[in-house]
Amino acid sequence: MTLTEEPATAVRRMPAVKAAAPYAIAVAGLIAALILGFVIHAPTIWGLLPIGMYAVLSLCGMNLLLATVVSLLAALLLVHRSLTDVGTLLGTSLGDTVTLIGLICLLGAGLGEVLRQTGAAGILVHGILRMARRESQLAIHIGVMMSCLVLTFALGTLAGALAIAAPIVVPVMARAGLTRSTTATVMFLGGCAGLALAPFAGSNIAILDASGLDYGTYVLVGAGPLAALSLALSLVIVPRVQRRSAAAGDDFYEDIDTGAGDEPSGARGVRATWAFAVGLGVSVGYATASKSGTAFPLLALPTMAALTAAAGGLSVKDTIDAFCRGAARMVETFLLFWMLAAFFLAVNELQPYDVLLDRFGPQLHGLAPLPFAIAVALLGWFGVPGATAAHVVLLNKVFGPLGTSIGLTPAAWAVTYLWGSKADTYGPYPNANMMAALGFAEGTRLRTLLTVGWTLLIPAAAMYALILALLL
Repeated sequence: MTLTEEPATAVRRMPAVKAAAPYAIAVAGLIAALILGFVIHAPTIWGLLPIGMYAVLSLCGMNLLLATVVSLLAALLLVHRSLTDVGTLLGTSLGDTVTLIGLICLLGAGLGEVLRQTGAAGILVHGILRMARRESQLAIHIGVMMSCLVLTFALGTLAGALAIAAPIVVPVMARAGLTRSTTATVMFLGGCAGLALAPFAGSNIAILDASGLDYGTYVLVGAGPLAALSLALSLVIVPRVQRRSAAAGDDFYEDIDTGAGDEPSGARGVRATWAFAVGLGVSVGYATASKSGTAFPLLALPTMAALTAAAGGLSVKDTIDAFCRGAARMVETFLLFWMLAAFFLAVNELQPYDVLLDRFGPQLHGLAPLPFAIAVALLGWFGVPGATAAHVVLLNKVFGPLGTSIGLTPAAWAVTYLWGSKADTYGPYPNANMMAALGFAEGTRLRTLLTVGWTLLIPAAAMYALILALLL
């Protein structure tokens, strides 16, 4: 009896040990930082300890906000700041570009809720679907994919866009005889393409800010090719997924109201849609022409929300309620970027990058720009955890000055940051975007989406390597 019970007990203990591991690492790192803080002085290579902690804690599955706070505490212990200085640091970081990215995410979520409340989001999806011939599965798949792309482009968030689109497109896909796996694939490919293009997505704002590139050139050399490749490969990927999932016979929709995607929209919703479309077009056009920086979305997003709400007939109170309700969903993201900004300011005081450049600069300066850019992109793909915008900020802090000094142009940096931060959306492991598409499509076959991601990942990597070779 004892021989059979002990292995079972050990198996039951393994999840508990795995869950406790990040916290044990955090405590050990904080103790090490406390001790080192008494014996080190800037500049010091030990300034990389908090960054290493952040990477390890995130990879171990700790909540990203908590991992950032723990890493910030380690950095503060190393620099030995007083409580008053910590407060000053937090106040300074509120005006940092990194924190502004978090605020943009928050405002974008508020705009998304206004679009949903006025019915403009639904009208956008319906309008695109009406362009497709309903009797053609190919046309429907392209229509749904474009709907997800446009909505994600407008909102700057994939999960928020799919949450709005799913109740409309799922009945359309079900009526056409398309499977759950096919629906998840179409939503995933369309949403990710839209996210790469989204002018006010936090990750893209971070790329533009870090690279110094304007939005039009970013689309031309970075996001546009990825969106075009996604659309082109979907013509091969989606039919294959449909054939295989349909052959299994157990992946079709059941108990779905196939007429649920056809509700008519009122005149107010139409006016709200036009107001939003015009506001978005003017904002993107102005931002591109004037080369506006990170701060412009802080004005554009609330303005678009106000115009949309006014055209849609929402009262001032309802507009504020809707905007705040949507923004509230992103408070954790805002706090994450605020803490991340303070984290980087604290690490910069330790000047670890100066030590690295003094020690390895001569060898790294000998690298050609192309292998350097590919190495940074691969490091971002495999080695830098966390939110996509945080990927970009971290890569820029560590490698930006060195890469620029050896000849990386703003366009090359934009491609490097784009692929280094977004490649893990497609693989090699499951991620939040995959799970969002699978969940909203009511699918269960994660393996199918992983295969889809890899099918796009390999040619996309080759495409970006070629683009970098042409740019450098």
